[in-house]
Amino acid sequence: MAKDPVCGMEVDEAKAVGSSTYKGKTYYFCASHCKMAFDANPEQYADKG
Repeated sequence: MAKDPVCGMEVDEAKAVGSSTYKGKTYYFCASHCKMAFDANPEQYADKG
């Protein structure tokens, strides 16, 4: 399980709505709006994942 860096929800990597890679680390998201928020400003969320 991974933690969505935007909302903090636990996400099963295999069932994640989407993922993004930032500075060599992959982040997984529970919803498309969380992925869009991360992609718009990854530095804001990267340390939370």
